Amino acid sequence: MSEKNHATLGITGMTCAACSNRIEKTLNKIDGVEAQVNLTTEKASVNYNPEKSSLDDITKKIENIGYGVLKEKVDLDVFGMTCAACSTRIEKVLNKQEGVSKASVNLTTESAAIEYNPGLVDVEALIKKIKNIGYDAKPKAENKEKQSHKEKELKRQKNKLIISAILSFPLLLTMFVHFFGWGLPDIFMNPWFQFALATPVQFIIGWQFYIGAYKNLRNGGANMDVLVALGTSAAYFYSLYEAFKTIGNTEYMPHLYFETSAVLITLIVFGKYLEMRAKSQTTNALSSLLNLQAKEARVIRNDEEIMIPASEVVVGDRLVVKPGEKIPVDGIVVKGRTSVDESMITGESIPIEKELDASLIGSTINKNGSIEMEATKVGKDTALASIVKVVEEAQGSKAPIQRLADIISGYFVPIVVVIAILTFIVWIAFVQPGQIEPALVSAIAVLVIACPCALGLATPTSIMVGTGKAAESGILFKGGEHLERTHQLEAIVLDKTGTITKGKPEVTDFTGDDETLQLLASAEKGSEHPLAGAIVAHATEKGIDFVEVDEFDAIPGHGIDARLAGKQVLVGNRKLMQDHQVDVGGAEQELVNYEVEGKTAMLIAIDGKYRGIVAVADTIKETAPEAIRQLKEQGLEVIMLTGDNERTAQAIAEQVGIDKVIAGVLPEEKADKIKEIQSKGKKVAMVGDGVNDAPALVTADIGIAIGTGTEVAIEAADLTILGGELLLIPKAIKISHATIKNIRQNLFWAFGYNTAGIPVAAVGLLAPWVAGAAMALSSVSVVSNSLRLKRVKL
Repeated sequence: MSEKNHATLGITGMTCAACSNRIEKTLNKIDGVEAQVNLTTEKASVNYNPEKSSLDDITKKIENIGYGVLKEKVDLDVFGMTCAACSTRIEKVLNKQEGVSKASVNLTTESAAIEYNPGLVDVEALIKKIKNIGYDAKPKAENKEKQSHKEKELKRQKNKLIISAILSFPLLLTMFVHFFGWGLPDIFMNPWFQFALATPVQFIIGWQFYIGAYKNLRNGGANMDVLVALGTSAAYFYSLYEAFKTIGNTEYMPHLYFETSAVLITLIVFGKYLEMRAKSQTTNALSSLLNLQAKEARVIRNDEEIMIPASEVVVGDRLVVKPGEKIPVDGIVVKGRTSVDESMITGESIPIEKELDASLIGSTINKNGSIEMEATKVGKDTALASIVKVVEEAQGSKAPIQRLADIISGYFVPIVVVIAILTFIVWIAFVQPGQIEPALVSAIAVLVIACPCALGLATPTSIMVGTGKAAESGILFKGGEHLERTHQLEAIVLDKTGTITKGKPEVTDFTGDDETLQLLASAEKGSEHPLAGAIVAHATEKGIDFVEVDEFDAIPGHGIDARLAGKQVLVGNRKLMQDHQVDVGGAEQELVNYEVEGKTAMLIAIDGKYRGIVAVADTIKETAPEAIRQLKEQGLEVIMLTGDNERTAQAIAEQVGIDKVIAGVLPEEKADKIKEIQSKGKKVAMVGDGVNDAPALVTADIGIAIGTGTEVAIEAADLTILGGELLLIPKAIKISHATIKNIRQNLFWAFGYNTAGIPVAAVGLLAPWVAGAAMALSSVSVVSNSLRLKRVKL
């Protein structure tokens, strides 16, 4: 009888005993499973037979009946990776670990993002697993700490390069002298002198390759270190063998390849140094965002103003912010008034006036008034920290296009070793029978030229630079997969209010009396709709007194039904009036006239009798026509989606240049309209405010939330446009196209380099040191090509 495994699962979504009972019954029906579900602790204790059911089966069963299994995320810094084979191996090992639902390892950022079940595995166990296969890891450090580590590593690599170059140069000189027939002092040609120079390079500078190769082979894997260790060791030990043959035989002319092993290691270390330097430039965008953060804060404690680090501010602290200073954290104004430059978050170039209770965004600049504020969000909860998190996660994520490179790199090294062995056999058996030197040289060249460094860097470096470039412009991609999918878009659907228009409507026309305005504005005061706010503001300007509302009912897509001052007030469209048998008489033509002008006109009825029309207009964003023109030039079908009637919607669409309009859509119907477009085989983006349009944003292939950094639902969208600037949408599509093109270039050269290089090396046309230089420069060229994205004009 098989022994059962035990797991404790955190359950989300339970509200009562019926929930826990349902989950328990469902789990106990699974073959080989015994489960107990506790509502109070929100946990399921599960014993299961792994031969009959897996933990994934159990998790899916819970999710299928409408509940969730608690998962946590952790980001780790990973050390010791040298090529794509390393990151692929770590990723495979982590994904096989019980309790890990998803693991993604990024070679460029040297990090791992892991989603796991805390009831089955903890962070220490994950780190231990990584260490067991020859690498090291620790929880993600603060950016400053990580930057410091990278600077130290870069300095260490530079020192190793200098030492290696000094020792290798005389050996390189002997190779050129021998090739061109020049003269050199005899000491340079002495095998033991060359041995003395090559040995420190081989076993001190190159020891990292032996360690990496041993750890990988011990765990059944193979990476770049294996190829380097094999290639250089073959050259070194054959040369040592030849040197021993000179003992007691001074006439023997040894065939030495000490320069091959030493120069190879030097070139590879040089390549890694250049690669590290270039990779550090890919994180400039993130560093720029972090540099925006305020360093200090002036806090009132014990009735005194004291300066403290901004990181030490806690929620509820009262702070003083003087003109010209950065606002340290998110909060609200509690005293004074000022204007604040929020352009770095919202893109709005004009300073925003701030009075009592106004919200403040951390790291924005106080322009002209001294204020006191109360901290409401600090540290990782601030708007800027949220933006930094999105950029960081995007840079660490993988695009689907990278899967091909990952699959190939996983098999690449063992195949190359086999090719090198076959090359050696063919040369020594058929090409130059019995001649070990040409066979050895060709095999070494194959091993060295095939290192898959460039392949592993091709995608992540482009993703890092592309998402960083986008972030600098206020475009936040949630991940690499969204950046890739954006370039496939064929249609883009834009919500009207707050997206094409400013979302700040004003009353333009009113055809009722003062009593009607009083009842209308009082009824609308209970609504959160932007149009209601315009009506309330209009009544306030007119000096109208509001009356208390007894009952209020918002009817989505139609209007409102309220009772106040003993009367029933209806405000809305024709359908609302028809449903309540209100005769609107001759108001139809007047209604049509307003709608043709692009105004939203609402009928008003009191106690079942028509009392007038209120017309509201929302100003179109100045850049909307230009943004829509650019989207069309990019080959996208542009569609406007709105709850307005056909006439009003068409009037707005004509002003901005949109040809296709879907009007009269209720909020809950927007997602269905997106599905209709997708059913025609098109990749669709939905642009909305990230709150009311959430179902449609999720349904679309790419959901684009547009708004300010504090209000936008960053988590709900695949792509966030800060500040509500529509021109950023075509820019987002442009950077997506540029990034994917850049990735394809990188992959082409990485694949092409190895595909062309291996056969050239195998037939003996490539010296090992030339192969080493080419291999090192290939990685640098891929990273350099990725950095070209910084110069893309958006």
